Amino acid sequence: MRVYLEKVTKKFGKTMAVGNISLEIKDKSFLALLGPSGCGKTTTLRLIAGLETPDTGNIYIGDTLVNDVPPKDRNIAMVFQSYALYPHMISYDNISLPLKIRKVPKEEIRERVHSVAELLRIEELLDKKPTQLSGGQKQRVALARALVRKPSVFLMDEPLSNLDAQLRVYMRTELKKMHRKLKITTIFVTHDQAEAMALAERIAIINQGTLQQVGSPEEIYENPENAFVGGFIGSPPMNMWEGKIAEKNRELMIETGFFDYTFPRSWKESVEKMDYNDVIFSVRPEDITTVKQKEPNSIKAVVDVIEQMGRELVVTLLIGNAQVKMVAPSNRSLHIGDKINIKFKEDKIHIFKKV
Repeated sequence: MRVYLEKVTKKFGKTMAVGNISLEIKDKSFLALLGPSGCGKTTTLRLIAGLETPDTGNIYIGDTLVNDVPPKDRNIAMVFQSYALYPHMISYDNISLPLKIRKVPKEEIRERVHSVAELLRIEELLDKKPTQLSGGQKQRVALARALVRKPSVFLMDEPLSNLDAQLRVYMRTELKKMHRKLKITTIFVTHDQAEAMALAERIAIINQGTLQQVGSPEEIYENPENAFVGGFIGSPPMNMWEGKIAEKNRELMIETGFFDYTFPRSWKESVEKMDYNDVIFSVRPEDITTVKQKEPNSIKAVVDVIEQMGRELVVTLLIGNAQVKMVAPSNRSLHIGDKINIKFKEDKIHIFKKV
């Protein structure tokens, strides 16, 4: 079922939680709402669920305007961070509760509970209470309770954040397989960029209630639209320097105060079209290479910190007083204090307008 937000706003007092957001979640797709804590992503989810009412704008589920439709009539299911299981009920009763409330016949309830339990591989947990379950098991019971209703839209609010790192990775795989099999329109709220990149077909990045960019994980990683998106996506984060565009000896360059970077001649036309001079010059750590000797646009740097991360090294370099993160192969021979020359991959440089 398609979900569409049309110029939706929501304020709490003087705080703008959701600011004029327009967003389409296509039928059967998996979209992640990604952003830092307090950015408005959970409020956006609650607006879709009907737990909050928009101040302005419209929310559609399918072709139906649902602004005034109560949550129980929207045919959505929601999984919360806290699982929200009833502690005095066994798993079977927790899962079947939404069907009992709707007075579904007992035999159909039994069939649907066992069907979803088989899908999530929790059949042996149906007679256990939440206190007898691990965090991952509780999460799967909560998922089963949501799925048993056969919703048109599946909403998840940071459902994996209470799990340990290894279990989170496992559950990501399970959620992806589940979505591939069921093809239910899914909206997944998270502050974890790795989670969003691994799970979602499309990501909507929100900051301070404002939609920053929507696209596939690859699009957002390779072509961030602004400095916030560029800095939020990627680990280690993107290197960024404030600078000014200047012209010297008929060549356009960026002056950062730590180094100057001359634009390739092929960039000249596009740079001249920019209507701003104050910029943020950015490059990802994995897009920095070393060269044996001084070359045009190479920069002298000193190795300051080396972090062994298994198959790669995360190296902190100093250019004057500026820190630079570089990713290098783990077999690269580098030592603290080494003086090296680095270069940025020209086709991987990003120039953002300074706001």
